[in-house]
Amino acid sequence: MTVFATAPRPIRSVLVANRGEIACRVIRTCQRLGLATVAVHSDADAGALHVREADQAIRIGPAAAAESYLSIAAILQAARASGADAIHPGYGFLSENAAFARACTEAGLVFIGPTADAIAAMGSKIEAKKIADRAGVPTVPGYLGDDQSAGRLEAEAGIIGYPVLIKASAGGGGRGMRRVDGPADFAAALQSAKAEARAAFGDDTVLLEKLVASPRHLEVQLVGDTHGNLVHLFERDCSVQRNNQKVFEEAPAPHLPDAVRETLFERALRLGRAIGYTSAGTVEFIMEAGGSEPWFLEMNTRLQVEHPVTEAITGIDLVEWQVRVAAGLPLPAGQEALRARGHAIEARIAAERPDRGFQPATGRVSAIRVPSGVRFDTGVAEGSDVGLHYDSMIAKLIVHAPDREAAVARLDEALRDLALLGVGTNAGLLRDCVGYPAFVSGHLTTGFLTEAFPGGWSPDPALVRAVRAEAALAWTDASPDDQDASPWQRRSAIRIMNGRRPATCDITLADAYGEVTAVVARGPAGATVTFADGTQAAPTGTAFARLVPGGVQASWHGLAIDARIGLAIEASAAAAAEQAGDNHLVAPLPGIVTGLFVRAGARVEKGQSLIQMEAMKLVHTFAAPHAGRIARIHCAVGETVAAGAPLIDIDPEEEA
Repeated sequence: MTVFATAPRPIRSVLVANRGEIACRVIRTCQRLGLATVAVHSDADAGALHVREADQAIRIGPAAAAESYLSIAAILQAARASGADAIHPGYGFLSENAAFARACTEAGLVFIGPTADAIAAMGSKIEAKKIADRAGVPTVPGYLGDDQSAGRLEAEAGIIGYPVLIKASAGGGGRGMRRVDGPADFAAALQSAKAEARAAFGDDTVLLEKLVASPRHLEVQLVGDTHGNLVHLFERDCSVQRNNQKVFEEAPAPHLPDAVRETLFERALRLGRAIGYTSAGTVEFIMEAGGSEPWFLEMNTRLQVEHPVTEAITGIDLVEWQVRVAAGLPLPAGQEALRARGHAIEARIAAERPDRGFQPATGRVSAIRVPSGVRFDTGVAEGSDVGLHYDSMIAKLIVHAPDREAAVARLDEALRDLALLGVGTNAGLLRDCVGYPAFVSGHLTTGFLTEAFPGGWSPDPALVRAVRAEAALAWTDASPDDQDASPWQRRSAIRIMNGRRPATCDITLADAYGEVTAVVARGPAGATVTFADGTQAAPTGTAFARLVPGGVQASWHGLAIDARIGLAIEASAAAAAEQAGDNHLVAPLPGIVTGLFVRAGARVEKGQSLIQMEAMKLVHTFAAPHAGRIARIHCAVGETVAAGAPLIDIDPEEEA
């Protein structure tokens, strides 16, 4: 029997109302504490890692989140069916839904999180700022009024002074947020922000804030219990962001004066006490780089994605503390006993293509190589499918070292060694970020990515060439005794040289970065790959590669490719047809068709929008590559299409 079974609010079994990485992470702690675990899953996640790791798993609906992970009724029914005592919401989905927390309590379940009243108090950005003002916690100058008329909002923007931010009151993640640099742009930006907020949150209420020119994003981790104890677990810096989504997080915040650090702690605790906060929560602040005045932004009434960096420097399991608080037990340590040791950094691994405007990536994970000496929180394993329906973050890589310099070096090494094959990820971008001077020095703001990659990110051509060489060598190395698999057994494909000259094999290789031809040479001195442009590469000895039907998946120094490889003499005519495919619009990624803007037979101009697709919460619109006439449409609205599937044929018969 565990201490939780005899607690004021007994807990023996926990249902995790989430999926992916956070579900696995919560399950791991609960099982360590001797608690039974229940996973819930949609149809898309029937074989997911969190389902396999839990003691019990229950289906809660189809793939659409609204009919599964966001269905309060389905989750409560799963709790009843499983006999769970408590529900942990993770983060995202229903984690900050006051109605869900209240429904759990009314159903006799222990909600492992704050009270419904605390969630509601902080759920509206406007109301949260009003509470902060009453508690004496300074907020960014702005407008929080009830008058939402366009005229009043524009007038208030003029009073605040441009540039300003329009922000949705009901949500986050950058949705419903617009920067406005002058009065001429305000009306259009307001209309766009309200429309996006209404679609995302069902509420188009907005607030206005003075734009902080070079902001640092700082936050303080709080934990409170039902016995009147409230402590901070120090601060984190989450300034490296893309579209207001965090990319790297670290603790403690670098180059932060002690006086500012103490101000952060004092203000976060003051706000927490003002609402009687219990459980784990995070108070977020924004501050001008080089300044000394942190302004309150919002409070997240849940566990944060970046909580592992706080765990690393404190040695505390935050999920365990959440469970203790929910069970009615006091915090195991007071403020005076808490210490921060060393430095920790987290990098978010996302299934996306940074070189293509962060386009979502999908596929089946074929292999994972996790670096030694790091923490790797993930919701995928070999054989896991990464689909269209949910957030693109699939893992987090966390390092801890005695100081920041050592932590950055360890993170760089870990990103070089990490290999995740089968699905495109942002690991190559992350590694390049870590090597950038501003990152190394720790002088970071939310504008870091734009500063580091002003024209967008693309992989180093030399690195692409090196990974291709590894793939080519792995392919030609395959099963040398297998007549069908090995090119060296097919004499029409190679040239056999004498003892002083190597045997060579001409191949073609195609991947997401293009198509190349190369000559693989093997001889007494070793193996080399020479490309058509004359560049040459040899084995590195540290790459990670796996044979797949038709080619090789390979990774080196953070960059992974999925290469289709064949003998040059057997190059498919289909490849040539593909290169001449300007008349055929194909899906560059898997997704759901959400809009068709033309009909068969219609004439179109170059650049005219033809079709819209949705994947991983993002909407993509594709345009005509040239003027012409629509010859055929291969898909319909609502249809799910695979990457490479034909969408629309365009007859370039004449300029339209």
